[in-house]
Amino acid sequence: MHQPIRARKSLGQNFLVDPNIQRRIVEAVDPQPDDTIVEIGPGQGAITRHLVDSNARVVAIELDDRLAPLLRNEFADRPNFSLLHKDALTFEPSDIDTDMARVKLVGNIPYNITTPLIFHFLDRALRPASLTLMVQKEVADRILATPGTKDYGALSVGVRTIARAERLFNVSRGSFRPAPNVDSSIVRITPLTPPPFAAEEETSIRELTRTAFSWRRKQLQKILRASEAYHLTPEQVSIVQQRTGIDLNLRPEALSPEQFVLLARALKNL
Repeated sequence: MHQPIRARKSLGQNFLVDPNIQRRIVEAVDPQPDDTIVEIGPGQGAITRHLVDSNARVVAIELDDRLAPLLRNEFADRPNFSLLHKDALTFEPSDIDTDMARVKLVGNIPYNITTPLIFHFLDRALRPASLTLMVQKEVADRILATPGTKDYGALSVGVRTIARAERLFNVSRGSFRPAPNVDSSIVRITPLTPPPFAAEEETSIRELTRTAFSWRRKQLQKILRASEAYHLTPEQVSIVQQRTGIDLNLRPEALSPEQFVLLARALKNL
């Protein structure tokens, strides 16, 4: 890019300018010539250049009306590059002619839409082989949190019931222009294959965790009785507790992802 572009706060833009971090992200993606890589928010092309030079097929998704034409122009002579000028939250499998299960996803995710974007690409139809994402450090903490901690919640369970997750390294705020007010982390999310649950069961697990953690200070038995989604009677609460062996006087944060799966199954069978 020869033309300076100011980051747009409305789009949650912070451009990664540290070349060492750029290289480390590309190494984590490990692009191979026969790979298809979808990059979310390429911005000024800092990571895109490395990916294109690997000879992998690169599909960049850029929403910014200023950046999209500049990216198209810079990579116009590279047959392995294509651009989708759209919101990543509207991405569909039909946007590329490749099985999503073979796609590697990478991106510097805007902080204001991090969780919706993660769950969008973990949707059954959109799930790639791997997601290497730059996220706010506290979001990484929530993804990786253990039961009983303050960071543990619906994001932790939603990701880790269907994928493995790891923090690769942290990134200081000084690596960006403009510098955000928080530090970041690079996380790798690797969906489990084959998927451990049917699509319908994934939906029921996610609905349960969202309901439970929206009342996280209440006991599970009270949540299951009071929530519109379940409305269990005391007798039904007792049956579910007997079938699962889970103490429903606990709060949601005390349950492991595996226990949420058990509870969702018991509620469905009820």
